[in-house]
Amino acid sequence: MPETPGWARWANDHRKWLFAAPAMAFVIALIIFPLAWTLYLSLTDSRGSVRAESNFIGLQNYFDVLADTDRFWPAVGRTAAFTGVALLFEVVLGMAIALLLWRPFKGEKWVRVAILLPLVATPVAVGMMWRLIFDPNIGMANQILGWVGIGPQPWLAGQSSALPTTIFIDIWQWTPMVVLILLAGLTSLSDEPQEAAMIDGASAWQRFRHVTLPLLMPTVIVAVLLRGIDALKTFDILYATKGRGGGSFNEVETLNVYAYGLSFDYNEYGRSSTVLILFFLIIIGVMWALTARRKKEAARR
Repeated sequence: MPETPGWARWANDHRKWLFAAPAMAFVIALIIFPLAWTLYLSLTDSRGSVRAESNFIGLQNYFDVLADTDRFWPAVGRTAAFTGVALLFEVVLGMAIALLLWRPFKGEKWVRVAILLPLVATPVAVGMMWRLIFDPNIGMANQILGWVGIGPQPWLAGQSSALPTTIFIDIWQWTPMVVLILLAGLTSLSDEPQEAAMIDGASAWQRFRHVTLPLLMPTVIVAVLLRGIDALKTFDILYATKGRGGGSFNEVETLNVYAYGLSFDYNEYGRSSTVLILFFLIIIGVMWALTARRKKEAARR
């Protein structure tokens, strides 16, 4: 029997990487090229057209953006507020709903279908639907308030109420996603710790606080990681409800909306790329922090 060539033995030992290599190379190319091009544009004064002649200006765009207290830093604050508040309510409500759906009950299939309905529609369609509901003149929301004797509210039209309203829309659509993740985690838990706690006389709240929540914490961190990154990047709901600039007074202008406006409204590609690179670094930082927390929780288990 002829001896197997050395390259064939090496290929057989590393076959799982060789089979995956083409797909991995394709994905890496899709990520690296746009990121490298955006980084290059952020170091130039490119504007008007990406094909127009531009000059290399180094880090000047970064200095200008970081010194912008009129648009950039308020957009950072709105992004943090939108993400933090939406994520807090989605995790709390998602946990409550997942706990209600954890044990079997009559009609649970229909309840689960109803809860998951918001995920079926696209964010743009959801934004347009709620824009009609919250219309200050013909919207259903103000009509319902009128039935109980409450005056009409500006909702999306108000400078101070627009951001909380868009946060509510995001919570309405994406809480079911958190429910799915947490419910999957709950169904994977063993019943033995719960039964032991019940035998010891622990109340429902004590069982949740000292048994269920610690065991579920890695799943909670996964839900926070996935939903938090997605909330940071929210654009479609904001643009569908408020349009360019996040409203007349930039009341819902997050970093995504700000970068979009710089690119497509003002054609300032260098400055827009700078905002996107800074936003990318923020997302990487958030991912690193949440991943480190998840590893810490896993180590405790």
